[in-house]
Amino acid sequence: MRFLKHLLTAMSLSLVAIAASASPANLQNGLDYRTLAKPQPTDSGKKVEVIEFFSYACPHCSALEPSLADWVKKQGDNIVFKRIPVGFRPQWVPLQQLYYSLEAMGKVDELNKKVFHAIHVERQSLENEGEIADFIAKQGIDRKKFLDLYNSFGVQTKVRRVEQLQENYKVDGVPMIVIDGRFVTAPSIVGASIGNQPEPALIAATLQVMDGLVAKAGKERK
Repeated sequence: MRFLKHLLTAMSLSLVAIAASASPANLQNGLDYRTLAKPQPTDSGKKVEVIEFFSYACPHCSALEPSLADWVKKQGDNIVFKRIPVGFRPQWVPLQQLYYSLEAMGKVDELNKKVFHAIHVERQSLENEGEIADFIAKQGIDRKKFLDLYNSFGVQTKVRRVEQLQENYKVDGVPMIVIDGRFVTAPSIVGASIGNQPEPALIAATLQVMDGLVAKAGKERK
C-alpha cells in the first residue's frame, strides 16, 4: 500500500512537471508547436479557428477525444472548432464518409464517442459500407437515409477535398491540431519535446499548448 502511494505521488508530480514544461506562457516554436510556412485562410470571423485532423481508425485520436471534447466546451465562444477526417490509407475512406455523413445529419456530437468506442474498445469492424450501415442502424438512425448521404455527391466531394487539405496543412500524422491556420501541435510534437511519457501526460501537455496558442492567436488578432 505504501509503495502504491509513493507511485501515485510520483506520477502526479511527473504530470505537474510535464504540464509546467508546456506552460501556455512558455511555448517554444519548433518544440511545443510548429508554424506553417504558408498560413491557411480561416473563416471563423473574430474567433480563433481550431482544426483537428483525425481518423476514427487512429487509437491515439480515440485516446484524445474525451479530453479534446472537454477542452472545446471550456473554450466556448473563444474558438470555432472543426474536424477533418484524413484518408492516409484506402481503408480509412469509408470512415471519412461516415464522419461527413454524421456531420450532414447533425449527429457528430451524439455519435462521435460511440464510433471510437465501437472500433477501439468493442473491436468492431467498420471498414466498409455494409458494416458501417449496420452500426448506424443500431444507433436508431434510418439506414436508407444514412446511405443516401454516405453515397451522396456532397459527401464524396468533401472526402476528395481532404487530400488537398492534408497537403496544404502538411499533415504527416494524426491526431494533429491546427490553430488559426498557422500553428500546428500534436501529442507527437509535444512528446518529442518532453520525452517518452505516458499518453495521458502527452495529452495533458498538448492541451496546455493549445491553450497558449489560442491565447496567442487571439491576442495577435486584437
